[in-house]
Order: sequence, then C-alpha cells, then structure tokens
Amino acid sequence: MQQTNDQLWKKCLEIFADNVTAEQYKVWFEPISQIDYSDNRLTLLVPSQYFYEKLEHQFIELLSSTLHRVYGKQVKLVYKYYQVGREPSTAVSLTSARPSPAAMPRHGVSSNPFAREEVADIDAQLNPSYNFENYCDSVSNRVARTIGEAIANDPKQKTFNPLFIFGAPGVGKTHLIQAIGIRIKEVAPQNRVLYITARLFESQFTSASLKGKVNEFINFYQSIDTLIIDDIQDFIGKTATQGAFFHIFNHLVHNNKQLVLASDCAPGNMEGMEKRLVSRFNMGVVAELEQPDYALRLDVLHQKSEQDGVELPEEVVEFIAQNVTGSIRELEGMVLSILVHASALGREINIDLARKVLSHSVKVSKRTVNFDTITQKVAGYYDIDPDLIFSKSRKREISDARQMVMYMAKKHAKMPLKTIGTRLARTHATVIYACNNIEQRLPIEKQLQNDIAAIESQLLG
Repeated sequence: MQQTNDQLWKKCLEIFADNVTAEQYKVWFEPISQIDYSDNRLTLLVPSQYFYEKLEHQFIELLSSTLHRVYGKQVKLVYKYYQVGREPSTAVSLTSARPSPAAMPRHGVSSNPFAREEVADIDAQLNPSYNFENYCDSVSNRVARTIGEAIANDPKQKTFNPLFIFGAPGVGKTHLIQAIGIRIKEVAPQNRVLYITARLFESQFTSASLKGKVNEFINFYQSIDTLIIDDIQDFIGKTATQGAFFHIFNHLVHNNKQLVLASDCAPGNMEGMEKRLVSRFNMGVVAELEQPDYALRLDVLHQKSEQDGVELPEEVVEFIAQNVTGSIRELEGMVLSILVHASALGREINIDLARKVLSHSVKVSKRTVNFDTITQKVAGYYDIDPDLIFSKSRKREISDARQMVMYMAKKHAKMPLKTIGTRLARTHATVIYACNNIEQRLPIEKQLQNDIAAIESQLLG
C-alpha cells in the first residue's frame, strides 16, 4: 500500500529523532513542516533564512541520507520561508546545496564553473533575500549603500569601478554586495553577474592549474559583466592566484565591466597582497561599513523579529541594541538564541530572559539605559511630570530637564541625534544645541556637575 506524503514525512521525523539529541530535535526539526511533495520535489517550510542555513551547514548529511532513504535517490529538496511573519506573498524558496544526483550543482558547490557549456548560462550565485529592500540603512553604512545602489541602478555607468567595500566581520558586507548583484539582474537581466568568495575562486584556480586549464579559467572570468568577490583578503599570500586575478581585473576594467570587492580590511592594510593589485583596488571607490550604530541595531532587530514572525517587546529590543554592539550577525544570532530559549523553556520573551541569554555571550550593563529610563530618572530628579518633557512648554525648569534628557540619551543610550529629536518632536539642530550647551557649561557650573552626577548614579548604579 502506497504511503501518503504525511506518512513519509513522519517517517523522516522518526529517523531524525533517532539520530540527534532531544534538544537538537526540538530546536531544529520540530519547527519544520512539509508543504508539498510532488514530481520528486519535497518542499519544507522553515522559520527563517538563518534556520535554513543552519540546517544546510550542520545537518545536511542527515537530511540527505534520510530523504534519499524515504523518498528515493531522485528527491529534490526545496526550503521555503516567509520574510514577513506568516505572509505568503513574502515567501522565499531556496534549493538545497545537496540535490539529487541528476540535479545541477548550485550554491557553494565547486563544480568547474569555467567549463565551456556553462559560459552561456551561468548561475549568479546570489541569495535572493540579500536585497536592498532587506538592507537596513543608517549613517554607519549610508555611503557604501548609496554608491552600491548607484552602480546597481545604472550598470552601464562605470564611475565607481572597482567598488571596494571593507569593514569588520558581520557588519553587512556580503548582504550589500549581493544586493548590488540582485538589483543589476533586475535592471539588466542580460548582464552576466557572478558572486563568488575569494576562497572558492582560489580553489577553482588551483584545480584549473592541476588540470592544465588555466586559460579556460581566465577566459571564463573575463566573460563576466559584473564580478563580485567576497573576502578578497583571502588572496593574501596566494601569489599565483593574485597573478591570475590581476589579469582578469585588468581585462574587465579595460572592457568596461564592473568589479565589486569586499574585504575585512582596507587595501592599505593588506600586507602580503601585491602592490600592483592594491593600487588597482584604490583606483575606484573605497567605502567602509562601520560597526552598526544604535539606530541601525534597532532597525535590524525589528526587521529580524518581523521576519521570524515573533513580536519582541520594545524593552527587549532596546536592551539587545544597547548591549550587542559588535555586528549585525551577532544581533541576528542573539534574536534566534532568545527565541530558542523561550521555546525550549516554555517561557515568554521578556527582559529577564533576554538578560539571561545575553549574559552567556556579552558583558551586560548592570541596568538597561534607554530613552524611557533616562526620561523617568531626569523627571524624577527635577520633580516634574515626565509628560511635560515631551510638551511644547518653554518654562526654564522644563527646558533644562528636556536638554538633560537629550544629553543623557546621546551619552549613555548612544542614540543618534536625529532619533533623539524624533522622540521629543524636536529638530536635529535643537538636539545639537542642547548637547553642546550642557557640554560647554559643565566645566564651569558646579551645580550642573552635581545634577549630572546624581542622575548618572541613578541610571548606572
């Protein structure tokens, strides 16, 4: 008797449960649901892109062997997740990197991309969720983003060539450079775009050298219209690879093709990279992605919680943004950790749970210092109603308290001046004036020094 789709998937779950710990099963397999199985194509619904990446990285062997055993060797695995809550219109589908033997290799597979039969129709290797629409904007990344969009919106214009983006790990370089590629394919579908990591490029070059196919390798890469290379710093110390890339670089630029490069460090800090390459990296535009500022961290957290379909309390969002300051990747990972802990422990997501989870990874402030906390403490110190700080009143005592809130929000909550102004319905210029006014008075006014010390003691003690 032929088994139904639900029975087949239930059998898979039983195998998964037998091969992982109870906690791993609860966290990584229970949330998966089968959407459809037809024409040897199994579609699974997962909570998020991060969830898909984790499955592919950590459990692909178990998934592959189990699905082949239950569904047959020709099964093709497709993941689907919703970018916004449970809204079907925002669904994204991704093919597994371990397809059936008859399927073409895809993302992350070093297959010989410079083979002649692939030149006519290449896979750009772009992740569809890494687009500009999902890329949060702030002062810390605005220059790089603006240049990237200019390149992507007008592929024929080569004002910024090459574009060299650098920044610490996890600040959003990969997302930005892939967003450029995705937009170019939207604007000019005929444009031959390829995203690749420097490590995979080097591996392919080594393989081509051993097989005597270096010319084919170089010819393939010289046929690309927009070449996007991630982690270009991995070329350091690889003299032969640098030499091959040098020729590819020159050919592409000479033929008005676009290069987009990303690195953990600036060109000038690349010891071990040939000077002739470094000089070419600097011939276009070099843009830095700085560590995410407070406003960007808030936006990322709101977007991440929305994508995962979970509403995080605002105090939890602000708490994470204040304490996880290193990278966007860390912020997204922290949201996932909190969700997993809440699910595994059967607890609601609140500030206490967030504090417990974050304590394992970062040094957490003794107290949460956010805008609302500052407002309450300042109002309490001056013995006024907190609502008056948000009013249009120009009374001296209200105005002084309002300026103190602006000063404290900038200093201790690390909030951008524009955000502070928005919260108080004031202009950016008003916030600048208030902060400068206090900073200029502070060295010469003893009472102001005492006021600030008292308020900070309540905030930070």
